[in-house]
Amino acid sequence: MRIGLLGPLEVRAVDGTEIPVPGARLRALLTALALEPGKTVPLERLVDAAWGARPPQRPANAVQALVSRLRKAGIGISAQPQGYRLVITPDAVDVTTFERLVREGHRQEAMELWRGPALLEVRGTEYFAAWVAKLEELRLTALEDGSISELTELVAENPLRERLVGALMRALAAAGRSADALRLYDRTRKALAEELGADPSAELSELHTEILRGAPETNLRAALTSFVGRSAEVAEVRRLVGEYRLTTLTGPGGSGKTRLAVEAARAIPGEVWLVELAALSDDVPEAILSTLGIRDLDALRTRDVLLVLDNCEHLIDEVAHVADKLLGACPSLRILATSREPLGITGEAVCSVEPLALPPADSQLPDALAYPAVRLLLERAHPGFTPTRAIVRICRALDGIPLAIELAAALLRTMTADQVASRLDDRFRLLTKGSRTALPRHQTLKAVIDWSWDLLSSRERTVLCRLAVFADGATLEAAEHVCGPDAVDVLTALADKSLVIAGERYRMLETIKAYCLERLEDPADARQAHASYFIALAETADPYLRRSAQVAWLARMHAEDANINSALLVSDAQTAVRLTAAVGWYWLLEWSLRCRRVPGVSLGARALSLPGSVDPEPRATASAAVAQFNLLGNGDEEQALDWLATAQRLGGRHPMVQLVSADPSASGDPWVRAMGRLHAAIGSINTGNPDEASLVASLAEFRALGERWGILNSLTHLADLASWRGDLAAAVAGYQEAVDVVEEIVDGQDAWKPRLRLAQLLWLHGSYDASALALSKASRDAARIGLPEAMTAAAYTAADIARWSGDLDAARSELAKASSLAKDLTVNWGFRALLLDLSGYLTGSSRADALVWARRSHSAPLIAHVLIGQADAALRSGDHAEAERLLAESVAVRGTPDLSNPDAARIQAELSDPHG
Repeated sequence: MRIGLLGPLEVRAVDGTEIPVPGARLRALLTALALEPGKTVPLERLVDAAWGARPPQRPANAVQALVSRLRKAGIGISAQPQGYRLVITPDAVDVTTFERLVREGHRQEAMELWRGPALLEVRGTEYFAAWVAKLEELRLTALEDGSISELTELVAENPLRERLVGALMRALAAAGRSADALRLYDRTRKALAEELGADPSAELSELHTEILRGAPETNLRAALTSFVGRSAEVAEVRRLVGEYRLTTLTGPGGSGKTRLAVEAARAIPGEVWLVELAALSDDVPEAILSTLGIRDLDALRTRDVLLVLDNCEHLIDEVAHVADKLLGACPSLRILATSREPLGITGEAVCSVEPLALPPADSQLPDALAYPAVRLLLERAHPGFTPTRAIVRICRALDGIPLAIELAAALLRTMTADQVASRLDDRFRLLTKGSRTALPRHQTLKAVIDWSWDLLSSRERTVLCRLAVFADGATLEAAEHVCGPDAVDVLTALADKSLVIAGERYRMLETIKAYCLERLEDPADARQAHASYFIALAETADPYLRRSAQVAWLARMHAEDANINSALLVSDAQTAVRLTAAVGWYWLLEWSLRCRRVPGVSLGARALSLPGSVDPEPRATASAAVAQFNLLGNGDEEQALDWLATAQRLGGRHPMVQLVSADPSASGDPWVRAMGRLHAAIGSINTGNPDEASLVASLAEFRALGERWGILNSLTHLADLASWRGDLAAAVAGYQEAVDVVEEIVDGQDAWKPRLRLAQLLWLHGSYDASALALSKASRDAARIGLPEAMTAAAYTAADIARWSGDLDAARSELAKASSLAKDLTVNWGFRALLLDLSGYLTGSSRADALVWARRSHSAPLIAHVLIGQADAALRSGDHAEAERLLAESVAVRGTPDLSNPDAARIQAELSDPHG
């Protein structure tokens, strides 16, 4: 979904169709939410936005009513403790995109988003006045890079806006029209005095003086290449230099600190000198004297000058002392330094220079071209280079580091983008062709990091290398376990040196990680420490994942997926099997609740096949867990039965092992007893003898434990039984609660599976609009998370509902989409049967294979469902007796008729029609 506010309110679905939002209050409420996408907007502010000075008597109910109308229109809104949140990515709102583009300097592109006056329908209300003013201010800022004619028109409309006047003065001076620039300044000075009784700002006055004097003294060289993706950073550095007398740009090697400092300094009026320190081993004062052509630093006492001290990290102590002394003695001096760590003196403003923004891994090429890292690669590639999606892989593999991207671009003269991307696992041998005139440490990627490495202490090197074994960063607790108890102090120092990214987790750029892994001493010890930490974490989490605390623990474990999987890849049999045993139930929760593939499961199966001695307890637990996935139609059933037999033979205390024992009801663990009851009830359904009482009992037991997986599965099976007996209201209620349960524990978009079944039940219940909304949301969520299985299921459900509705063209189109998506998937047996069965209805194809797959699933309801399809085929062929027999067999297999199935009802009606 996309929302436009820069003009009349416009809401469009993923497919581009417009979503109508009728009513002034409804549009005002949506506008208020969209201005803060993804953030909670408090209730009282929403009331102000929609009702202004005349709030309703029951504001909470009134807002809830408007929110309900928006939800019915297919607009995702999440209720929060203090208000509501629009469920949308920020860049899907044109205001947010506009603000970002202005910050990044893409001002022409930003202006293309405007379709008319901002917030057109609400701009006259008090609540939105500040937003309107802000957007108009940004619009004028975006127009400051215009041509002389454009700026002249804008200054005529806004004669007191000094930034516009300054932009026009610079443009006139650059065009050789200094006299016109000076006359403009004089007119503006008089207008300010007459209208506001004020003088021009210091910045405008300095620009006036600069134009009078001509070009100030500087040794900054003209740029030889374009400067890409840093406009916002240039503006920020200029701001800091204006507010602080010492500003230090920090960042990893190759991140573009020097270029950013030079470009920012170039835009700052006055005398600017670049002092290059990279080649020095000492004597910083002499470098300053030599650069400025003076004999004594005291000469700076009376000069208004900006010194750019470049590459300070190897002389950090000396530079700090010199800077402190100069700033104390020279009141008009300002210093802009670049370093891989701060100078660490009083009054210093530190600005971190991050790598360039990267496109998501799954970005399509047109979208990727908007990202600064990709634009830099294209700018530096040879003329005529044709981009492919491989450029996304290149930029992401190189972490968006400008120097690394430029080195990669040089290779595109002799290699294709795919060839470069496929060789970046060996990046340090590949990226060796930098500019001949660059500093030696900027000519290869390895030399860039060597420079930082050589400045580290032995302990810093050890901690950095051991941190590199983490696949997706580390919490402080994990880092201390692997790197040592003093890790926090060392990691803080490494973060200061721009080699570690500090936050909730300690992370490293992939390029620095690859460098450190090549230098890791005793990698086996580091990896064993890494694995042992995650074994301990998973074993601690495991029991909580079967109780009410599972919400918090599931999130914590989910954050460690990559680390767990990487540990499984390199561990010996004992370690890998123990880790598999510890995470087995977590994997089952992930698969069941998020309905996504769990890559770790194949690694768990691999662990069970590793040679070497393994303790019986973890082997039994790991075998029981991994077997469950294969028995659910996701793999080798025979292998699963072998694992199951191993778990039963070895036995053990873990609930997963107790669950596959002969009598789970004898367990002392209430979760095992409840799960055993649920499994038995599901088994009764799958064998055609539904035991509803056991489902009711298991639901009560899981509610008492607070275990959502059990609650979810009990609810959905009870709802299916209700639908079979024709109680569609109860079935709808059951699946709606199931959706709520999923949204309580994982992201709402992961509730696509129960929501698709809810869409079917709503249609069968006659709630066609609600069905369409549920189907639309589930389909959008499936597309948003990009999960092929989800998109396949959404297309299948859409096809089924379209067929019930009589829209056979739409049904065939959706079936074709589902079949196409399923081609490249490992589709479980049950879903394969459903696709083949639906194809029989829509194309008349044979259902023989559908029945084979259905029987393989050992699911009586699924077999009964396919038998109804075969009855339909028999009826079409004129064999009424066979149709009647198959319909009766369907009831017998299921153990009860399915009164909700429209095909069964239709076939029965035709068979009963004496005129048929």
